[in-house]
Amino acid sequence: MPTPIRISDPTPATDARRVPGRSRLVVVAVAAAAALADWAILAPLAGLTLTARQGGIQHIGAAAVLAATIVVAFAGWGLLAILERRSPRARDAWTVIATIVCVLSLGSPLTNGIGLGAKLGLASLHLIVGVTVILGLRRTALSAERC
Repeated sequence: MPTPIRISDPTPATDARRVPGRSRLVVVAVAAAAALADWAILAPLAGLTLTARQGGIQHIGAAAVLAATIVVAFAGWGLLAILERRSPRARDAWTVIATIVCVLSLGSPLTNGIGLGAKLGLASLHLIVGVTVILGLRRTALSAERC
């Protein structure tokens, strides 16, 4: 009986590979849906008034939550894409940067929110969006690891 021929993988083990079946656009949509769900629980259902001092007093509504979430998610996506082109360890670098940005972003609601409920509610929005974007985009990042 002839010996089977082993065909090696034509790409070296260090080549970057995208995790199949994961879409960055889905991450943006999930982050937006999670933020809107959190806002709906906090404002209409729990009755919290989400207001902050940002060049005047601003009421944080669903449109502001949606717009901010989409901007942040696409900014994270853009940074990840740039890092993927420049570094074989883009996933790790991006995760560290994104985590630092998420933690630092908590300063705004905690200092500018009007009232304890608004401060905690706005901080929860930051955390939900941050965690969703960080974990979601990290899973879509190119990996130089062995598959």
